[in-house]
Amino acid sequence: MANDEAENEGELQARLAEMRQEHQDLDAAITRVSENPPFDQFQLNRLKKRKLALKDEIAWLEDQ
Repeated sequence: MANDEAENEGELQARLAEMRQEHQDLDAAITRVSENPPFDQFQLNRLKKRKLALKDEIAWLEDQ
C-alpha cells in the first residue's frame, strides 16, 4: 500500500513539474506574441486563457 502511495505521489509531482513548465512556456509565448505587432488578438487571448486554466489546475493539484 505504501509503495502505491509513493508511486502516486511521484506521478503527481512529475505531472506538476510538466504543468509548471507548460505554464512558463505559455508565459514566454504570450510575451513573444505581444511584443511583435501586429499580433493576433485571438491567439493571444487563447494563450492567456490556457495559461489561466493551467494555473487553476496546478493550484488544485497542489491542494490535493
